[in-house]
Amino acid sequence: MEEDQYRDTYQRMNALRCHFEKSINARTATCAHGRRFNLADREGVACTLDLAQKRCITLLEILRQKGSFALGMPKVEGPLPHAKEIKVQMGSLLGLQTALHPEQTESDLVHDIQALISEGISRYGNLDQLPFEEIVKCVVKYEGRRRVERKPR
Repeated sequence: MEEDQYRDTYQRMNALRCHFEKSINARTATCAHGRRFNLADREGVACTLDLAQKRCITLLEILRQKGSFALGMPKVEGPLPHAKEIKVQMGSLLGLQTALHPEQTESDLVHDIQALISEGISRYGNLDQLPFEEIVKCVVKYEGRRRVERKPR
């Protein structure tokens, strides 16, 4: 399947795209509103609730801006490279989880993105009031999977 054809089919199949799809596909997070699907040899994640998707979009936009210096980027414009996007997504989710549940500081998994976001809104009032200083510290610390070097045969 050509890449352009794949993208067109993906967009038709996934009108309500999950914006934390990279983290979910990396098996480091789940969401009660995420629905997995397969297209060709790839996995995708769709959101099943419009409000949940809007919250995620808003949160990620805020996180990309607040975490731009942590990424070594003075200004974030457009999509981030995969590794930096994972760093923002998982680092910030783990940072929010740590702020809400300090006993889970050592966890490297997020079990329900929407439940975590809802809890953050309940505790802090809205997405703009989340403890970004603490969250960004986790973005800085977060390291994704290390690339496995293969030995020559």
